[in-house]
Amino acid sequence: MQVRSPRSADFSLKTERLGPLPLVNHFIERMGLAALLDKYVPTSDPRCRVSNAKALGVLLRSIVVEREPIYRAQETVHGFATGLFGVAGGNPDLKTLSDDRLGRALDQLFEADRAAFLTEVVLAVVKRFAVQLEQLHNDSTSIAFCGQYRHQYPSGRSGKQAPAITYGYSKDHRPDLKQLLFILTTDADGGVPVQFRTADGNTNDSITHIETWTSLKAVAGRADFLYVADSKLCSHDNLSFIDRAGGRFVTVLPRSRREDKLFRKWLQTDTPSWELVWDRKSVRHPEGPRDIWSVYRDPLGSAEGFTIVWVWSTLLTLRQQARRHRNIATAIEALTALRRRIVGPRSRIRGGPRIDLEVELILEKNHARRYLKVKRIPRPEHSFKQTHRGRPGPDTEYRRVTRRRYDLEWSIDQAAIDYDMKSDGMYPLICNDRNLSPAQILEAHKGQPTIEKRFEQIKTVHEIAPVFLKNNLRIEAFFTLYFLALLVQALIERELRLAMKRERIKELPIYPEQRLCKRPTTEQILRLFSLAERHTLLRDDKPVQSFPPQLTELQRQTLDLLGVPERAFLA
Repeated sequence: MQVRSPRSADFSLKTERLGPLPLVNHFIERMGLAALLDKYVPTSDPRCRVSNAKALGVLLRSIVVEREPIYRAQETVHGFATGLFGVAGGNPDLKTLSDDRLGRALDQLFEADRAAFLTEVVLAVVKRFAVQLEQLHNDSTSIAFCGQYRHQYPSGRSGKQAPAITYGYSKDHRPDLKQLLFILTTDADGGVPVQFRTADGNTNDSITHIETWTSLKAVAGRADFLYVADSKLCSHDNLSFIDRAGGRFVTVLPRSRREDKLFRKWLQTDTPSWELVWDRKSVRHPEGPRDIWSVYRDPLGSAEGFTIVWVWSTLLTLRQQARRHRNIATAIEALTALRRRIVGPRSRIRGGPRIDLEVELILEKNHARRYLKVKRIPRPEHSFKQTHRGRPGPDTEYRRVTRRRYDLEWSIDQAAIDYDMKSDGMYPLICNDRNLSPAQILEAHKGQPTIEKRFEQIKTVHEIAPVFLKNNLRIEAFFTLYFLALLVQALIERELRLAMKRERIKELPIYPEQRLCKRPTTEQILRLFSLAERHTLLRDDKPVQSFPPQLTELQRQTLDLLGVPERAFLA
């Protein structure tokens, strides 16, 4: 923005927005991302004013900072200081930075060897940021699409297959929308993303782990890292493959396994020798019951010979008991309403199969089939009609007409409730590393929620949906940029938290109104620098004096902790 003097227009003041881009650019340069993009997505057409690497860099920075649609890329770049988006600020570059140019850059990214590119990016991050790759957490989420996507490209020009946007099990509870499966793996050290890929929207999670683990083995350069995932990993094929290849894993044993049923049956008459791991105050309710975690190693193990460790949480016990009581109460309320509809004089639910279906839906929805025993009781209803037409008299004959009506009766199965209460708050973990203690296995699994925070950030902070693209090949490439944006964000967050721990800083006043924050997120860090601007005094459109942003003490402290030189904002 340029403001001219009202007198002779000799002098003018040029204001340029910096925002947090100097900080973001520092981490992008430290990762060596621009050189790697130029290496794997080269620009072969000499007519292009903006290279593919620079165009993709614009999209990456936009995801991290602005999150504007692709068709607004020119406005986004023009709103910041010259060069901060990695392209020159002159009109020729900005005019060629159209949505079509960015789309063609995404085409080239899809055709590139993205597996090798991402592997080299992660290896550079591991080396330059000292990421350990000792314990890796895997999970997946669904990305919903609002369009129909009837016409999709099965593959690109080079024959590379593209995942299909289609209907599947929606983890966002939107079965009406098509989706893609977004598979992510993060390191336990700061939740840094180390591997990503997409799959067809109807892909079952259980068949994705072998390919994911093989890719992680190539990235880590070894197989002995600890692979942690949810219960979809626990299939014979997955566990046997990882174990035979020399890998280690920790996952949840599903309730459908025979080992789970046997242990819960054994609990009815015996008491395990629990080993206390944690006894601490509840984070959410410090004045409430204490958060106590205990473990027990099952001496039988699994059918494959792997270790099974049972975990017991006191707070989880209370939550499961409260949930069961709530489900039973809700189901009884729904059954009562259904009974009123059945026995009413104008009831339209009279057939036995229809009533059974309604009861089944209620029990299924409230997870109360095991605890409520419902019976459909036939109750005959008699009425009398004249055998002949006409006015009734003393000799009129009548016949009895019987219609079958139904009623509902239910009872609570207290024995089933007592049986399940014995194992409330308990769940089994399975691991093939016999050198890990039960407490270490629990600690490894408790790091799994970190990846859920990454999914939350990519859906809320980065706003991965809605996607304003029709070409599914470009969408696949665009998701690669979202992974890189998530990687940049995680590194900024990790560096600040490690520096705070190193400098023994417990809290920073980084929240609005200078409220203290123990674990700053990248969103708060970028917000801290969102208003940074640079002013330049011009005379006859020539710079006379430059006024860099006046950084606050908190901003300087944050830059120092992140290892970002202050001159990045002053240049």
